Amino acid sequence: MNPFQKNESKETLFSPVSTEEVPPRPPSPPKKPPPKICGSNYPLSIAFIVVNEFCERFSYYGMKAVLTLYFLYFLHWNEDTSTSIYHAFSSLCYFTPILGAAIADSWLGKFKTIIYLSLVYVLGHVIKSLGALPILGGPVVHTVLSLVGLSLIALGTGGIKPCVAAFGGDQFEEKHADERTRYFSVFYLSINAGSLISTFVTPMLRGDVQCFGEDCYALAFGVPGLLMVIALVVFAMGSKMYKKPPPEGNIVAQVFKCVWFALSNRFKNRSEDIPKRQHWLDWAAEKYPKQLITDVKALTRVLFLYIPLPMFWALLDQQGSRWTLQATKMNGNLGFFVLQPDQMQVLNPFLVLVFIPLFDLVIYRLISKCGINFSSLRKMAVGMILACLAFAVAAAVEIKINGMAPPQPGPQEIFLQVLNLANDEVKVTVLGNENNSLLVESIKSFQKTPHYSKLHLKTKSQDFHFHLKYHNLSVYAEHSVEEKNWYSLIIREDGKSISSMMVKDVEGKTTNGMTAVRFINTLHKDVNISVGTDISLNVVEDYGVSAYRTVQRGEYPAVHCKTEDKDFSLNLGLLDFGAAYLFVITNSTSQGLQAWKMEDIPANKMSIAWQLPQYALVTAGEVMFSVTGLEFSYSQAPSSMKSVLQAAWLLTVAVGNIIVLVVAQFSGLVQWAEFILFSCLLLVVCLIFSIMGYYYVPVKPENIQGPADKQIPHIQGDMINLETKKTKL
Repeated sequence: MNPFQKNESKETLFSPVSTEEVPPRPPSPPKKPPPKICGSNYPLSIAFIVVNEFCERFSYYGMKAVLTLYFLYFLHWNEDTSTSIYHAFSSLCYFTPILGAAIADSWLGKFKTIIYLSLVYVLGHVIKSLGALPILGGPVVHTVLSLVGLSLIALGTGGIKPCVAAFGGDQFEEKHADERTRYFSVFYLSINAGSLISTFVTPMLRGDVQCFGEDCYALAFGVPGLLMVIALVVFAMGSKMYKKPPPEGNIVAQVFKCVWFALSNRFKNRSEDIPKRQHWLDWAAEKYPKQLITDVKALTRVLFLYIPLPMFWALLDQQGSRWTLQATKMNGNLGFFVLQPDQMQVLNPFLVLVFIPLFDLVIYRLISKCGINFSSLRKMAVGMILACLAFAVAAAVEIKINGMAPPQPGPQEIFLQVLNLANDEVKVTVLGNENNSLLVESIKSFQKTPHYSKLHLKTKSQDFHFHLKYHNLSVYAEHSVEEKNWYSLIIREDGKSISSMMVKDVEGKTTNGMTAVRFINTLHKDVNISVGTDISLNVVEDYGVSAYRTVQRGEYPAVHCKTEDKDFSLNLGLLDFGAAYLFVITNSTSQGLQAWKMEDIPANKMSIAWQLPQYALVTAGEVMFSVTGLEFSYSQAPSSMKSVLQAAWLLTVAVGNIIVLVVAQFSGLVQWAEFILFSCLLLVVCLIFSIMGYYYVPVKPENIQGPADKQIPHIQGDMINLETKKTKL
């Protein structure tokens, strides 16, 4: 019989090799399609993922909104330490995604990783809230609990961050790529919705609710913790609807080993006699499968594009630091609403909620109808340019603020004002070391010099001689001053004569948008003054001068005061943004006890509304850059490495935070020049990124997925069941 004889209608059945008869497997039922949202192509499961992300972002941003104040006023750290820990925590939150991605892709899978690390996240919130209870231990216990809680929160939020976005993308079929793109926009929308609401709510929980006689930080941390519990429960509820791709093995280790083997193998075979290979990763072909090498090639191509991206985040993340500090030098009174400097950050999530549908439904469609190919990389480049413009506007605003601010004393200079608290006019003459007149002023009773006078010193510190003429009396006094400071010479009645005392004033503008106040007590009894609910000042008798205290901006028509035998109230009037006030408590026979108000440093004049253009520009840039980059990272990632690439995307945010710290620490520039520096650096980076993007060829989805018709053998014991197929010999 000819073995190659054509047999037209014969079936060859491949049966498992076994001594026992194996019953045929029943045919598998057709796979039921996942439920959709209202008959659309959107899987119902993504609703649980989006709600989970909203609650998680509420939890994260709500806790972070009051974190700096917690460091300052509860743990009593100084501003430098508070800032350092704050940025260290932020950076850690964007470094831990690498760990979360490795766990998801190599061990637990995305679903279990999200569940388990969310439990760690909740535990961190619980410990953080316990650390904010004043009755639980002392400062050391509070510090330890806070740092442990923040570490667990950083592990939780960072670990699930790359998994949630990629897990949502996994729910879509490849033929629904347009719906998946819109999902990433909705996903980013939920992030900013959570941020917007929590930024308003948690500061109210802190300041408006009193716990143990002070601000309720435990509640401000506890409510975000409760939202994280809700996020975990909602995510778990959709468990049966999710598509759960299994982990692909220790893919992170495989990638590093593959890259290392390719480099070492290329180095060993650098002889000219050995033929070259098309790609440097092809040198790993002797040890690793072709599919892994192809995936690593796609991964490294995208990671190469990521190199310039941290500079964008360096600019974007300054909304919570440099731009907020800029807002403290501006006036938040908008007429219909008074905005605190740190509340200006709410503009970012609010504008994101407006811009995402505007760009998605209007601008991108108009550009498409004009026949312009507005690719993902082009959108990201335009987003960088918008951020450059935002910082150029911020620099212009800063220059305008500096032009309206009072001058600052330089080296070997001081600023001096004179306050006359005597009952009649006093003539003041300031004498230098050579008895030459440096300043001559005649000041009426309860008046002060109209402005600070600049006096020059011959050294860093110097003694000034003062000649005070009051009625027919001449009084001489000597006071020591140091350079770069503001001083007030206070003249007071001393029996039938007068005396003087030198007081150092507040140094420059107040920070964090608060108002500074201090009091001089001319009474013969100590006075205790209660400004607000938690600020109490005790001013000693006979011209005692209190230290400066910062208070919230607002009207203070009746401030409660008391002496050892009397209670009374003082009308302080409007205390405006950024101003420093001096109040002299006097006893007038006609009007009783009252406060004479003086403005040492004028209030901020420039409206905070001038920050709106820079926020609009940087938020438009964020929508074009961040939303697009999130979707681009998913679409270009091999199926086995989607979480790894998402983590690498988040890692660029951490590097951006480090750039801000380095530049701020070592640049030594004035603020407007630093804004210009960042703008120019991002412009250069944008040019480099545009060149890199021009030569980048996007990978089509079918080229980064495994073969669609690849059959995975079903293993049962030691036998392999193969499908019955018709074959022709």
